[in-house]
Amino acid sequence: MPVAIVTGAGSGLGRVIARSLLTDGWCVGLAGRRREPLDATAADADTALVAPTDVTDTASVTALFGAVVDRWGRLDLLVNNAGGFGVAGTPDEIGVDAWRATIDTNLTGAFLCAREAFAIMRRQRPAGGRIINNGSISAHAPRPGSIAYTASKHAVTGLTKSLSLDGRPFGIACGQIDIGNA
Repeated sequence: MPVAIVTGAGSGLGRVIARSLLTDGWCVGLAGRRREPLDATAADADTALVAPTDVTDTASVTALFGAVVDRWGRLDLLVNNAGGFGVAGTPDEIGVDAWRATIDTNLTGAFLCAREAFAIMRRQRPAGGRIINNGSISAHAPRPGSIAYTASKHAVTGLTKSLSLDGRPFGIACGQIDIGNA
């Protein structure tokens, strides 16, 4: 059976993606900040691994990927879905800590997860895998008052393009979905 990790799997799009993968016969590591929503996503599926994870914390991300590989021996798909809009306001109204929190979740979290996935996919046999990053239509058409979110999603596009180029020699493909309101 193929193996996936879905971040932000406790609600919204992450929950829908994770449940679809489980229904299609995938083994899925469910990552999110809170256990209860992840348990609800798992819905007692034998092929789900509930893994409360803070994507902004390197040790937490490393533990997530280690748990998935320990259980299933490989990783075929990462869906980098965890993220948040952050504080809305004009640039002068956004505090530096609020800016960093949005960037840390939306961009650094995606990088930390992609970094772990890339290392596993590069070395496993057969090598390769897929990384799907959740970008945003805001990277193309921002909303007023969304400077941190918009900047982070522009950066996710750059992350996606770079991962795609770096992954080619190892059979690792990276793409991005840019969804509007969901």
